[in-house]
Amino acid sequence: MQTNTHILVIRLSAMGDVAMTIPIIRALIEKHPEIKITFLSKAFLKPLFDDIPNVTFYAADVKNKHKGVLGLHKLSKELKQLRITHIADLHNVLRSKILRSFFKFSTKNIAVIDKGRSEKKALTRKENKVFKQLKTSHERYADVFRKLGFSVDITNPTKLEKPSLATSVLSLIGEKKNNWIGIAPFAAFDSKMYPLDLMEKVIDILSNKYTVLLFGGGEKEIALLSKIEQKNEAVISVAGKLNLREELNLIAHLECMLAMDSGNAHFAAMLQIPTITTWGATHPFAGFVPFNQPKENSLLPDLEKYPNIPCSIYGNKICDGYEDVMRTISPERVIKKVEEILN
Repeated sequence: MQTNTHILVIRLSAMGDVAMTIPIIRALIEKHPEIKITFLSKAFLKPLFDDIPNVTFYAADVKNKHKGVLGLHKLSKELKQLRITHIADLHNVLRSKILRSFFKFSTKNIAVIDKGRSEKKALTRKENKVFKQLKTSHERYADVFRKLGFSVDITNPTKLEKPSLATSVLSLIGEKKNNWIGIAPFAAFDSKMYPLDLMEKVIDILSNKYTVLLFGGGEKEIALLSKIEQKNEAVISVAGKLNLREELNLIAHLECMLAMDSGNAHFAAMLQIPTITTWGATHPFAGFVPFNQPKENSLLPDLEKYPNIPCSIYGNKICDGYEDVMRTISPERVIKKVEEILN
């Protein structure tokens, strides 16, 4: 491969999906240290890439400067100045398709993710459901680089060095005196959320032995987590108190993260923190399990009682009568899994 290789990687959203690209980018750079990567995504996600060598982050301002076809044309002209030689489209949506089209005369080295839409449709339909493990998103991302001619092995990731705790994090959390358990109880859709009353039971019991750190974002989540925090000295909500860079710094020092099928699970996994996920109307078979986590860390509901799971890939749809599916995962089971990891 020529030494002036410069890959434009496109993945504009969402937060968890961008986080899932990190282990693949690390593995790619490790295997091919001569290449350069420009990663195109939304500005607030830049901290995810801070410590990866040879990677430059480029912010796509799709709501203003790079909005619409004209904005994307402007973005393509900006990116062409970087002398891009290859394009890896890890998103394959209308925006990325339009952006790719502006490069068709400057590079033939373009590869696009296969999202496996027909397989996912078969996995989520009620009639003639094909219930089987699909290729993970991580492997789908790696396949894009393989199409471009780059070998990528994500089966045995190199151990990451733990960063020093940031001063701002220390001033909020204090010195570490026992195990830190991260809990991120929210998700984009209610169907992916462990019931908050059950989660409070988990928090109450774990906080008797450990420091429990609560993660979330948005005014409603911040308010709810603040109420939980006030009930117990060993519980600290960091929601709204840290920026993303600081949150990632803190997550790197957790002993364990308990999360939903959501972004925080992928943040923890990309930092090689043991990650437990609870699953409701979605299912690990769709391919969105956090990176390099054993299948036992995915806590599933009663599939005999709720045989139509997964109802949807992203949790935006729920089957009739499946609103309480998560209640078949007992708090005791969640706590037992946390204890197994810590011991």
